[in-house]
Amino acid sequence: MSTQLDPLSLSADLLYTVKTEGDADPLRERLATLERSHLDRALSSREGKLAFWLNCYNAYAQLLLEEEADDDLFDGGLLDEWKFFARDQIPISGVWLSLNDIEHGLLRSSKLPWGMGYLPRLFPSSFERQFRLETCEPRIHFAVSHGADHCPPIAVYSPRDVDEELDIAIEWFLEENVSYDPDTATATVPRLFRQYRGDFGGTRGIIVFLREYNAVPADATPSLEYERIDWSADLDVDLDGDDIRI
Repeated sequence: MSTQLDPLSLSADLLYTVKTEGDADPLRERLATLERSHLDRALSSREGKLAFWLNCYNAYAQLLLEEEADDDLFDGGLLDEWKFFARDQIPISGVWLSLNDIEHGLLRSSKLPWGMGYLPRLFPSSFERQFRLETCEPRIHFAVSHGADHCPPIAVYSPRDVDEELDIAIEWFLEENVSYDPDTATATVPRLFRQYRGDFGGTRGIIVFLREYNAVPADATPSLEYERIDWSADLDVDLDGDDIRI
């Protein structure tokens, strides 16, 4: 494991340490106290930002879930889950971030978690503007772990290989979670494709994405059918699941 203070190494080491159940506290402290200028130099490339924030998100998602595992974290249902992801509890370079800040602000280039991927986050912080990806990266939806169904295996990402590593995660995800019926020319896909449709460039962009990763034949133009989710166990009101991210 690297002992350098390089932010990219620290984020990778943190996730590796969490995955192997080691002592993450020293690495968390180093990330929390990084000089802003040091972080800026390390995250000067798109690949660096992508790998850093993916590693930080997945490390802290697991750490925070483990820390609150005994507190009946989600007994209140979807509202409690939303509060968990929206709470500022991740210190990076002197700034407190939430899991939502990392996913939707930094990796999705300041988009709201609702609005089907078409609505921007209003008034992003100066930190977010400085360290976010320049454009929304739809592939992150197949790399961030929410501890729920359809989540990919957690991988440690490196700036040098992050694009290839993401492609591997996507291929695994689509193979496991997308089905295609040639008789009806219908592709059944997880609802994240609908929830973040704008990230993929709309319905046409989703179809191109599915072709690119061999989830449907290269010459197919399928209709899309989104998996249904039963919210009745969590909600007492009729609420469209598209408006909530868990």
